[in-house]
Amino acid sequence: MALRTKIPAKCPIEVLRAGSLAKIVWLAHGFSTRHGGVSQAYGGNALNLGFTTHDSRSAVENNRQAFASAVLARPADTQLKCGQVPWPIVTARQIHSDLIHFVSSRPDYPLAGDGLITRTPNLLLAVMAADCLPIMIVDTKQQAVGIFHAGWRGTLKRIAEKGAGELRRHFRSRPADMKAAIGPGIRDCCYQVGPEVREKFEGQFGYASSLFRETKESDEVRQKYPLLFLNQRAPGHGEHPEKIFLNLAEANRRQLIDAGISPQDISDLNRCTCCRPDVFFSHRAEKGMTGRMLAAVGVREIRNRQLSLVRLETDFKCRAFSTRRRWAAALPLRHPGAAKPDRP
Repeated sequence: MALRTKIPAKCPIEVLRAGSLAKIVWLAHGFSTRHGGVSQAYGGNALNLGFTTHDSRSAVENNRQAFASAVLARPADTQLKCGQVPWPIVTARQIHSDLIHFVSSRPDYPLAGDGLITRTPNLLLAVMAADCLPIMIVDTKQQAVGIFHAGWRGTLKRIAEKGAGELRRHFRSRPADMKAAIGPGIRDCCYQVGPEVREKFEGQFGYASSLFRETKESDEVRQKYPLLFLNQRAPGHGEHPEKIFLNLAEANRRQLIDAGISPQDISDLNRCTCCRPDVFFSHRAEKGMTGRMLAAVGVREIRNRQLSLVRLETDFKCRAFSTRRRWAAALPLRHPGAAKPDRP
């Protein structure tokens, strides 16, 4: 389920949000569309967020600033204004890999990879997309976040599953505390692939057969006049070739489940970029002449009472556990074979 956030007229950008993540008070997140920017390429007034050859760098920088403001804006915010971006956007040069970077500050050098994780406040981690899936994973207890770029190659390399593993490795995250969101991307209605892609998936995943569907090439004339084509097939020619479609979102959802995340904690915006090039950029629908969207996630510095209560509760539990350990340590040790003391 996707929630839409419309910013005031001075900053007319629509941000899509995952319903399961929207209630986390310390989290900032959002998925962009193609509308509300200053780029004159790609139809004009486009919110292109990638440094492409068809757009100017200044336009993209202005678009990124506006999008970041829209992601950070909330109804309760009184200090943040449109155009004011206190958080840097951290991205990587995406290479369709399973490389994931831990980020604790704005990098001094360009990163290359397809995943970013952090729990440092006031950083926006972002991935670009124009058909590939953006995936977010959030640890609600450790206040850690990760964002990942999953095309078919990254999915084949288990980028989403490894992303959850990196959160566990760096922050001791538990799958029970994780929530995930799958953003807009090409869906199985449009994502036609070759048989070599299916073969590679079948070599990696036992459930690969459930990720693909097949349809036969349609021929309106043959369908309308089938009798005309009886015995007219040339020697050596069989049926019309089959089209193979990959369900990329389901493949990544299965990986998140394999990582231990509960299905109830995985949100899917279920928006197809290829079906709706009027709303999203789509590399396939626009034959490569398109812009890029961003999915961004970050950790807010919470200074309100709610976080204080959470921290007090955590501190109380830790102190209670420590007290129980000290009390247990003070008890006299009894040999397993010793007789139990008589009760009065």
